[in-house]
Amino acid sequence: MEQQTSFEKAHAMVEHIFRALLPEHGLMIREAQIMLCHEMLDTLFEGKIALCDAGVGIGKTHAYLAACLLWQRFRPVHLPGTVVISTSSVALQRAIVSEYIPFLSRVLLQAGILECPICAVVRKGKERFVCEARLAERMAQVRTKKNISRRQAASLRILEKTYDLDEAPDLSGFDRRHVCVPPMCPRNCTMRDFCRYQQYLRESRGAKVMIQICNHNYLLADAVHRQQELRPLLKEHHVLVVDEAHKLPEAARQMYSRSVSWEDMRGVCEALRRERFVSISERLAEKQAVLMASLSRQEHQQEETSVAFVSTPERARAMDAALVCLRQIAVQLAPHLPGWLIHRLEGMGDTLELFRNQDTWYVLYIQYSHSGTPALCAASRETPVQLARALWASGRPAILTSGTLATGGNFARAEQMLGLEQCSRTKKFVALSPFDYERNCLLYIPKDMPDSGSGTEAEHLARRIEELIIATHGHALVLFTSYSLMGEVHTHLQNRLPFPLLEAWRNGHQAVRLFKNLSNAVLFAAGPCWEGMDFPGDMVSLLVIARLPFPVPDPVSEAERKQYPGLRKYIHTVVLPDMQSKLRQGFGRAIRTETDTCIVAVLDRRAAEGQRYHAAVLEALPKCRLSDSLEDVARFIRERKTPEYFQQ
Repeated sequence: MEQQTSFEKAHAMVEHIFRALLPEHGLMIREAQIMLCHEMLDTLFEGKIALCDAGVGIGKTHAYLAACLLWQRFRPVHLPGTVVISTSSVALQRAIVSEYIPFLSRVLLQAGILECPICAVVRKGKERFVCEARLAERMAQVRTKKNISRRQAASLRILEKTYDLDEAPDLSGFDRRHVCVPPMCPRNCTMRDFCRYQQYLRESRGAKVMIQICNHNYLLADAVHRQQELRPLLKEHHVLVVDEAHKLPEAARQMYSRSVSWEDMRGVCEALRRERFVSISERLAEKQAVLMASLSRQEHQQEETSVAFVSTPERARAMDAALVCLRQIAVQLAPHLPGWLIHRLEGMGDTLELFRNQDTWYVLYIQYSHSGTPALCAASRETPVQLARALWASGRPAILTSGTLATGGNFARAEQMLGLEQCSRTKKFVALSPFDYERNCLLYIPKDMPDSGSGTEAEHLARRIEELIIATHGHALVLFTSYSLMGEVHTHLQNRLPFPLLEAWRNGHQAVRLFKNLSNAVLFAAGPCWEGMDFPGDMVSLLVIARLPFPVPDPVSEAERKQYPGLRKYIHTVVLPDMQSKLRQGFGRAIRTETDTCIVAVLDRRAAEGQRYHAAVLEALPKCRLSDSLEDVARFIRERKTPEYFQQ
């Protein structure tokens, strides 16, 4: 009998892990999850790049962790065994390192598949950690001040026990900036030998570390370091897993873009003051204030907006003055300032020069915050190409996974944005959700909604949302594509509902927590609540999508549109896939477990039967029962919910 190869042994262990070991510890056998793990394992052994679209409830995290651990055990000995897992959210990083890995480590150790526990570490930028010297200085200041609140003092004291700033959630932005590790640590720091951050760095690079977990920005920063032959941020590795991979293109856009904001300018001026160059700091602040004033927007809007940069005589004069000032300070103070601050001054000057010279390699625009504060932004026109050079040209195997990589039945848009269009190593796999959507979900798309943007839209939406909420007895999440529309509808519904009505604005974590603690509340949300939020059970029994989430036109998308021969081609290739991806993310808030039941209502006239985007909506979502009747909504809830549901 022929002896099994390492490749065959690894695949046999996949079957054993998912069909025997994990079910013994309470997990269900999911055929799609097992197939996904096999595909991922093949990818690692073959040196390929896998695009894996994994539906809700597949268990993709266990799938790729098992594939990586088995590859580590059976890999060719000359390859580094360390794996890098990149995610978009801090919540997922925490779950991987504190839940998924300890559980899998315990199971595989007991089964004899692992010889030692899995050692994993979360890698983050230094600004997310405490500087011992700066913390001691800040604590000394707090002790001498009488106007420091107990809460602020308590938040700072937490940092004496943890060096991770993310573990001090009540820490103010001011304190965070003043106690974090500076851009450059002085080598003569008296506390260097006792520094918890330095200890963290030494342990992160240690031989025991098998898995490094970071966010997409840190991953790309490491790639930039390697391209520039600087010291890498991450320990040497051979395998890359990108979870929440649909977020990687946006992280790349940030990485390869340049910007100068009001906050950046203020930070540089504060740093100059701390270095005791007060008059120079004031001179720079004056020039920058004039520049920001030339960019200011008169009208107030609730939404963040961006407009193409247009040079005017006023802006040109203000930019020249700020640029000359930055260059003079960088040269004049070079012998006296730390290297990082000189680098910041030079970088801001380089960015302003892009605008002064109208550099065509970048899309130049002004980004306005919801409060109207401007920032100069220069977005690279070559982001997919830069991403390909940074991550895929190395030849390392990679697994890219998300619930929304495939849109319209293919991966074309994902490949385009990820820089994989010309890559011959790419393979694709779709793992459908195991949930029974046809039984447990009713898709409600009415035919009588007004046109989006009409004067009566908010009023009509409020009336229909009220009818739906009454029919489902609360338990509702209403997703909006704009904060202004959310505010209008909320105003119409205030004091009209017999259930608590909450709004999650830009930093809406408190509203989300309150919603989870109430039995039958209604949550209005936009922005980040479209994805990443977990509302299992009856918590969300009604999911309302007020408008189809088409991307908002901006200077970057306008530049992309010009690459296509006509508007129809651009809409089909870019706009529709992006809308479908976002719609799938929002829909994913509805059914989170096998037993969840939910109404999903799409209140956009364009999604109705016979309308322009009806087929695209159905194509994006799992197959569900479809209705345009409120009576069907009420009947579904009565049939699917227990009596206790209506007594809450």
